[in-house]
Amino acid sequence: MAKIRKSPDSPKHLLPKIYNHQKALPIQKRIFSRAIREIFSYLQKPCEGVSVYFVTKKEIAALHEQFFQDPTPTDCITFPPFDIVVCPSVAIVYAKKRKTDPFAETLLYVVHGILHLLGFDDVEPAARKTMRKMEKKCMAYLKTKGFFN
Repeated sequence: MAKIRKSPDSPKHLLPKIYNHQKALPIQKRIFSRAIREIFSYLQKPCEGVSVYFVTKKEIAALHEQFFQDPTPTDCITFPPFDIVVCPSVAIVYAKKRKTDPFAETLLYVVHGILHLLGFDDVEPAARKTMRKMEKKCMAYLKTKGFFN
């Protein structure tokens, strides 16, 4: 992984909360916390109160079934106004198929969740196109900040 350029520390009340409940992908909480703060800064939005939960396929599948009546594992579920649930195992599978980096794929899922928290949607084709463009912009920004190659 590329060296991360350190950003000024945010006040403690602005720090996102990171919870890791899985072992498929090592989660460096400080790196994800900085990346989340960078994205909110880039989008010129406050980061206050955001929590990200990294969970297993079993846990995300249970949430997917409970809230969306779909028992399959998914990449990311967002619960506005503050919670994002991400499954790194799904990112690993996808990254392996596409020969990409699982860390960057997991980070994309976090960005996707942030965009949902900020009101972006991906249900209708036009909205999905807008969201994908914003995901690409955010990921390109994080790449310039050294979060991944």
